[in-house]
Amino acid sequence: MPYHYRLIVSCPDRVGIVSRVSSFIAGQNGSIIEANQHSDLDAGRFFMRYDIQSNELSADAFRDAFAPIAEEFSMNWRLSQSERRQRVVIMVSRESHCLVDLLYRWSAGELDCDIPCVISNHEDLRELVAWYGIDFHHVPVDPTDKAPAFAEVERLIEHAEADSVVLARYMQILPPALCQRFSGRVINIHHSFLPSFAGAKPYHQAFERGVKLIGATCHYVTEELDAGPIIEQDIQRVSHCHAPRDLVRLGRDVEKAVLARGLRWHLQDRVLIHGNKTVVFS
Repeated sequence: MPYHYRLIVSCPDRVGIVSRVSSFIAGQNGSIIEANQHSDLDAGRFFMRYDIQSNELSADAFRDAFAPIAEEFSMNWRLSQSERRQRVVIMVSRESHCLVDLLYRWSAGELDCDIPCVISNHEDLRELVAWYGIDFHHVPVDPTDKAPAFAEVERLIEHAEADSVVLARYMQILPPALCQRFSGRVINIHHSFLPSFAGAKPYHQAFERGVKLIGATCHYVTEELDAGPIIEQDIQRVSHCHAPRDLVRLGRDVEKAVLARGLRWHLQDRVLIHGNKTVVFS
């Protein structure tokens, strides 16, 4: 039975990296099914993503054999098994469009992951989630003392053995400790083309500014609000004829599409974080 895995590499750029890695894989009787590379000339950094198939070398054996090459080239690297489905916890408040879209895509097989539960600070979407046979956890957030709620959220995420967390219009700010603990694993959809109009009511901010383009941003969550590494963005043209409610309506379509693409690429190990930027091998 063949082994399938993904090799993800970030390292200082220098001559010979591709040749050395490719020769190693060939020497192990492996095949490169898909290859992605990028050199950041300003940062002097090289990024690589390989889909690999091997009839002989298991993932553990690959890691052991590849370690000397990784050390030689000062690589930050990881090997993930393609067949392993990530466990994704979704968090949501009252807005349902992103959650509905993700659950539909998941049920249709478009998102290769398991969803052990949905966490919400409101009860509104319980029946929707139950229809998909997924556990729903209501964790209300007391605005005067949010710590107990987020302690419970962290407990639920741990209990679900989540690899990643998606904020599908979860309208609460995660505490810094939670952001740090799950760094690079929490994905948010912001209903604005960041860095413009961060914070609350961005469509209303956009209307007041008279913009001709609105958009949405899928990004990783960091301690700084709406300022994490960006995964994906898209836009929708608007005009002076559109009221704020129109911008909200049009923006919802952009939001759910952007979030779905960003999550899919994350699940496929196509997003490499470097500082506060990303390399996305879409």
